[in-house]
Amino acid sequence: MSVECIADVACLLGEGPVWVEREQALYWVDIVSGTLFRHREGATESLPVAQTLCSLVPRAGGGYVGGSLRGLVTVSPDWEIAPLVDPEPDQPRNRFNDGKVDRAGRFWAGTMDRTEQGATGALYRLDPDFACTRIDSGYTVTNGPAFSPDGAVLYHTDSGRQTIYAFDCDAAGRTGNRRVFAQFGEGDGYPDGMTVDAEGCLWVAFWDGWCLRRLSPHGERLLELPVPVQRPTSCAFGGERLDRLFITSARRDLSAEDLARQPQAGGLFVTEPGVRGLAERPFAG
Repeated sequence: MSVECIADVACLLGEGPVWVEREQALYWVDIVSGTLFRHREGATESLPVAQTLCSLVPRAGGGYVGGSLRGLVTVSPDWEIAPLVDPEPDQPRNRFNDGKVDRAGRFWAGTMDRTEQGATGALYRLDPDFACTRIDSGYTVTNGPAFSPDGAVLYHTDSGRQTIYAFDCDAAGRTGNRRVFAQFGEGDGYPDGMTVDAEGCLWVAFWDGWCLRRLSPHGERLLELPVPVQRPTSCAFGGERLDRLFITSARRDLSAEDLARQPQAGGLFVTEPGVRGLAERPFAG
């Protein structure tokens, strides 16, 4: 299974890949430089956003919603950003990180301490009426989330603890029965962003792991996909048939010697893994 760099954009912290079906385009962000990228029809461009976005997903009625350095925001089709809600006014060191839409059209996103020192991060659910609910807390570095094909299981990661959790999730977005889905240790790297394929298996990027891993719905390691960069950060299925897996990466804090070994660190990569993804719903609000 080959992995190809299709956008050598040298992101310091490339994150949040999302396939926008209505545009047949992949979006992702560089959180450190504050750049929003779009890749479509073989070309990559940066888009004129005035604030740093940490995640972005399309809205059903047009435009986007996402997480920022301070709270959740809406983004108009012409890239005007407006504040929506800041659920953590008492945590000035926190920022939002990864975010995804569930099968019912709700947006889920986590926060984290920018210094990655304190366990001050939390997971939030944004409903279509813009009500924001704290779901879980005590995270060092939130990542994911991802959802089973039927939406009944929510996966969410604390990268700092090398742990992926699973929650039961009902039709109203209420969660319970948090349990450890997969635990990793020395030499594995740190589980980062992830997505679920049409067979219900989880694809996880591993920071400092030089790989993605595919896990079964029971947490078994099914496959390890080597990538040519040390710090893959997240992944998303896309393409007309949802049979391409896009992979973001980072070059933050890599030495000159490190970068000589992996000159495309921070690029966008793609592979064809032999399994399809699931069509992602836009945010219903």
